[in-house]
Amino acid sequence: MRDGTVDFETEEEERPLGPALWRGWNRVCPRCGSGPMLRGYLTVRDNCPVCGESLHHQRADDGPAYLTILIVGHLMAPVILWAFVEFRPDPALLATIFGIGTVALSLFLLPRLKGAMVALQWAKRMHGFGGGSGRG
Repeated sequence: MRDGTVDFETEEEERPLGPALWRGWNRVCPRCGSGPMLRGYLTVRDNCPVCGESLHHQRADDGPAYLTILIVGHLMAPVILWAFVEFRPDPALLATIFGIGTVALSLFLLPRLKGAMVALQWAKRMHGFGGGSGRG
């Protein structure tokens, strides 16, 4: 507020989706791109340690897990079928190799998809991310 007038610049500031999603994928603050978004493996920080952006509004819930299952399933199922038809390996060997691959891919994707989901919510001003400047 300046001289009795409301300053709407900060509320109307554009939040481009592409850069926000990329920053979320890299698990950094969707606003500044510098501060780490996650504390540990999946816990979202309450505020960015660099710019002070409030991140506690996020409601990722089960979305990243569902997306991880969807992506891993769609990538691994055709590859398993191809490997089985082409090479006819022992079923125990096939299960071991693809079990390890599935777990590794899931562990890689889960925090990145969580970061992207939080960044999507930030960019679209969902779940409380739209209020004011957003700084804690």
